[in-house]
Amino acid sequence: MPFKVLSFCLGLIFLSSCNPEKNDLYEKTDLFVSSMNTSHSSYGVFNAEENIVFTEEGTYQIMPVGRLINVKIMDVVEDDEYLELQEDLINHYEDDSRVNDVYICNAGTIMIDCRN
Repeated sequence: MPFKVLSFCLGLIFLSSCNPEKNDLYEKTDLFVSSMNTSHSSYGVFNAEENIVFTEEGTYQIMPVGRLINVKIMDVVEDDEYLELQEDLINHYEDDSRVNDVYICNAGTIMIDCRN
C-alpha cells in the first residue's frame, strides 16, 4: 500500500513538472529574479506596466514592481488555484537565496519577494 501511494505522489510531481505553461512561467520569473541581481537593482513602481509579460498561452501575467515580482492568473479562479500556484513557486525557489519569500498578497495575486 505505501508503495502505491509513493508511486502516485511521484507521478503527480512528474506530471506537474511537465506542464509547459508552468515551465514557461518559471522561465519568465527566473529571468526577472536573475535581472534583479545583475542588470536591475529595482524595476520601480511607476513604470511597472512597461515590464509586464505573459506566458505563451496567456494563463499567467508576470509584472515586476520594485524588487517584487507579481504573478497573476488571468482567468477567474478559486482561491485554491492561487494556493497551488504559491506552493509550486515556493518549491521552485526553495533553494534560491535571491528569493526571500513567495506569498499571496492582499490583492489575491502571488508575490515573489527579492528584496535585500
